[in-house]
Amino acid sequence: MAGAIASRMSFSSLKRKQPKTFTVRIVTMDAEMEFNCEMKWKGKDLFDLVCRTLGLRETWFFGLQYTIKDTVAWLKMDKKVLDHDVSKEEPVTFHFLAKFYPENAEEELVQEITQHLFFLQVKKQILDEKIYCPPEASVLLASYAVQAKYGDYDPSVHKRGFLAQEELLPKRVINLYQMTPEMWEERITAWYAEHRGRARDEAEMEYLKIAQDLEMYGVNYFAIRNKKGTELLLGVDALGLHIYDPENRLTPKISFPWNEIRNISYSDKEFTIKPLDKKIDVFKFNSSKLRVNKLMERQRLAREKQMREEAERTRDELERRLLQMKEEATMANEALMRSEETADLLAEKAQITEEEAKLLAQKAAEAEQEMQRIKATAIRTEEEKRLMEQKVLEAEVLALKMAEESERRAKEADQLKQDLQEAREAERRAKQKLLEIATKPTYPPMNPIPAPLPPDIPSFNLIGDSLSFDFKDTDMKRLSMEIEKEKVEYMEKSKHLQEQLNELKTEIEALKLKERETALDILHNENSDRGGSSKHNTIKKLTLQSTKSRVAFFEEL
Repeated sequence: MAGAIASRMSFSSLKRKQPKTFTVRIVTMDAEMEFNCEMKWKGKDLFDLVCRTLGLRETWFFGLQYTIKDTVAWLKMDKKVLDHDVSKEEPVTFHFLAKFYPENAEEELVQEITQHLFFLQVKKQILDEKIYCPPEASVLLASYAVQAKYGDYDPSVHKRGFLAQEELLPKRVINLYQMTPEMWEERITAWYAEHRGRARDEAEMEYLKIAQDLEMYGVNYFAIRNKKGTELLLGVDALGLHIYDPENRLTPKISFPWNEIRNISYSDKEFTIKPLDKKIDVFKFNSSKLRVNKLMERQRLAREKQMREEAERTRDELERRLLQMKEEATMANEALMRSEETADLLAEKAQITEEEAKLLAQKAAEAEQEMQRIKATAIRTEEEKRLMEQKVLEAEVLALKMAEESERRAKEADQLKQDLQEAREAERRAKQKLLEIATKPTYPPMNPIPAPLPPDIPSFNLIGDSLSFDFKDTDMKRLSMEIEKEKVEYMEKSKHLQEQLNELKTEIEALKLKERETALDILHNENSDRGGSSKHNTIKKLTLQSTKSRVAFFEEL
């Protein structure tokens, strides 16, 4: 009886120890996954599990999104999953999506999985018309999407109609022209054939490089009001904060890059921005939705985290280059010591050789004198005469050899003097190089960081004990030539691409149905007619005026 009770108690205890779980479904851009989550899990526990499953390390771009009452929200990392206003019906569904967009995809996206997820999300946003894309650019982007999916074009495999079931162009673009699906496929395929040799990840990156310069790429829009109560749109992206007219989401009226903003804070529905220049007053605006403020705060924190990581990568690179240059300095110092030793040895050898040459010259002179003395001596007998002639002959031979040896030694002494002079010149150059290494700044001036780094980033100073390495002129010339070559190739490629886009635009212009143009189409065409440039250049032009004048302009809108 006691044993049975103990057994039931043990079973009950074991049952209590088992954590309660619930099922979640994670929807990515190309897959679905289900997990069993513990009731106590916070958002970070679930998010980390998803990232580990995907093999994703560049986690700071992404988040888990859910829908509630026809609005979307993001799972908070420090809050329990079930404490969010999510559906309690299992499986609880979240969408794994990018929250923040890089300023330059090619430089900032390292992992192939990160590039792929961004490609799929941006592609969907363009097709869903959440990002405006002009018709000719839509065709080019479609051709890269086809390359990413099908690989190299093969006319024997990719026959007419192979794209019939593919969604490649926004419906707005298709409806804007009197063109059949076959006609669109023909134009997409013509560009697709030119992408031969590009792997999937390369084609996807080319897609992102074009898409990231579209005006609405990566911009989150929110309705705001300034002090005067004027209704405006606030655009938040990787470049900064932008103010738009509600009727024009393509071109901002004013912009404030992140590197001009010192601090962002909010209270209830009021948002306060403190410019980096402390002499400029703060400026405020109101938002009807509190989530706007929270999203902007998270955007700022994510940007700061990204800059911290960039600073750490820069620091590691600086330390690596410092170590390399210290090794170069050690080698230069050793070379200097060897030069000094060589110079000393050459000087000593030159001195000895010069003394030997003088001694040989003296011996040759003495031999010549002896020969003259012997010749002057009267030889009476034939035997003595023969012996004397033999001695004279030997003396002449010896004198000739002595003269030759003396001349050779003199030439060797001259050569050694020349070697000594070259060694001393090498020593001088080595000392000069060592002096330059010890006195020059560690590195050439670097471009400023886009925004001020937060105070928790460790600072480091390498000026005092850093050494620089002076590249050879040939290395600098070669590097300069390579950069110039790449620049020329890029310009030629850009020119060729623009010519193709213009050619396609002209070709299909006659088939356009003007009455079907949307407001964004009209705005884009007006910008193009005015010579509208890239998104980055547009923002740059808007920031030419001082921050103070732009703040004043915002408040007077």
